[in-house]
Amino acid sequence: MKVAFVGKGGSGKTTLSSLFVRHLAGQGRPVVAIDADINQHLGVALGLDEDRAAKIPALGDHLTEIKEYLRGDNPRISSAASMVKTTPPGRGSRLLRLGGDDPVHALGQEVNGATLLVTGAFTEEDLGVACYHSKTGAVELYLNHLVDGPGEYVVVDMTAGADSFASGLFTRFDLMFLVAEPTRKGVGVYRQYVEYAADYDVAIKVVGNKVTGPDDVAYLRSHVGDDLLTWFGQSAAVRALEQGREGVVLEPENEAALELMRRQVDGRTRDWDRFWRQAVEFHVKNARSWANRAVGEDLEAQIDPGFRVPQPI
Repeated sequence: MKVAFVGKGGSGKTTLSSLFVRHLAGQGRPVVAIDADINQHLGVALGLDEDRAAKIPALGDHLTEIKEYLRGDNPRISSAASMVKTTPPGRGSRLLRLGGDDPVHALGQEVNGATLLVTGAFTEEDLGVACYHSKTGAVELYLNHLVDGPGEYVVVDMTAGADSFASGLFTRFDLMFLVAEPTRKGVGVYRQYVEYAADYDVAIKVVGNKVTGPDDVAYLRSHVGDDLLTWFGQSAAVRALEQGREGVVLEPENEAALELMRRQVDGRTRDWDRFWRQAVEFHVKNARSWANRAVGEDLEAQIDPGFRVPQPI
């Protein structure tokens, strides 16, 4: 299952995504966590000190190496330079498996039972000459080439706001958890996401955060209806984790909320044909709108009509 945590800045999505990763890993489930937020705080939230978190190799810094590996001997992809974030796999491409021996997972850092990958921070060299999609493109390629099996999880902490809709990345997930505070701004982001995702059959569930009582729950439910899955209140345990304390036990009600989220994810069934169809659709859109000009090739020719991502058994 591929899972995204989204929401407005300051909603607590990094905190909740780290709790969800800890919950899965604590149950012994294979999980890859990806920090795709421009602020890059997931490593610290998972328990790394800031120095170790800052030293994790960034996917964005190894993009050429990643592309070279993924294209393999696919004859439709002329070079790593001709691969863009939406380039789909085809016959001859190398596919990825969780825990595999490949140059992508080799960039990860093991932390509390999970493998953490990071896109990399926005640096001074990027200012004025690049956008953050140059970093998150590595995540889109990763998800397009990943064959994840039953009981395996990829959890991505996305950048704040609706930026994930600037590419086809939002269609790569089996479920999106939208973290919403019980405020007008919090539910406003929900309405924006639902509107953007309406034509793409993207599953969204709302997880309330910073909920102080029944009135907050009622407010959220009045605005998001049955999409409200669960909620989190103020937590002394979460505060202790954020302070770097060891051996912290989450409150039973918050542990139960995480388990409900896990069951919601496990209840999803992936439509592999739709997953492939949407990958092709967004690659064509990107090719026609900018990528053909940028690369100097007809990138629609990269699509292998006889290829389908193999479904794991």
